[in-house]
Amino acid sequence: MTIVSAERMATIFVEVADTLVDDFDLMDFLHMLTDRAADLVSAAAVGLVLAGRDGRLEFMAGSNENVKLVELFQLQTHEGPCQEAFRTGVPVINVDLAEASDRWPRFAPRATAAGFQSVHAFPLRLRTQVIGALNVFGDTKGGDFAGTDVPVMQALADVAAIGLLQERAIRRGELLTEQLQGALNSRIVIEQAKGAVAQATGLGVDEAFAAIRGYARRHHRKLTEVAHGVLTDPAMLAHILDA
Repeated sequence: MTIVSAERMATIFVEVADTLVDDFDLMDFLHMLTDRAADLVSAAAVGLVLAGRDGRLEFMAGSNENVKLVELFQLQTHEGPCQEAFRTGVPVINVDLAEASDRWPRFAPRATAAGFQSVHAFPLRLRTQVIGALNVFGDTKGGDFAGTDVPVMQALADVAAIGLLQERAIRRGELLTEQLQGALNSRIVIEQAKGAVAQATGLGVDEAFAAIRGYARRHHRKLTEVAHGVLTDPAMLAHILDA
């Protein structure tokens, strides 16, 4: 990890703010957030989880495929930094995974086996409402956050929460649940499309996702819409492969 650069921080916050429009692409927003958070502190990986309709956390986006597997394991075992941050609403900071087996007996060994050596987690919250968590993984020892880095990363997580709790989602209480459930459904479609492109091209899953996302951005289409097209329209897959 590195100390947050003021210039890099300003650029990222401007980009995040620019996405918070009336019709922003939720799934692209979540993936962009994990990418930018990883870049902000030179993290090995960043993952994002959200609470679904039943209150259980679900994996939504990650800066690479490796972190997705670790996050899914964390959710299956119901232990780990994101669970703590979500439950308490308080950031989990500077945890050495090699020394965290007593705290997380199943998660810590799994995370270290995946190549991670440190972890931090920041609740996605607005006032007292917590709707998920942002997990930051490091792959070197001694990569602790400085005191000034923690409020910056928490602010980024808070911006994500604001994006998910926009006026159109909270105008009526039930709309928030519908939006989050819609995001969960969209993630499944995107995961299936990533697999389809990877199988058709021989690309890795991360590269397949980059191809789908790049096509959506170039053609000003929503990520979920393009992913659905990959699964239902052979012409869409051909267009992505030709791009």
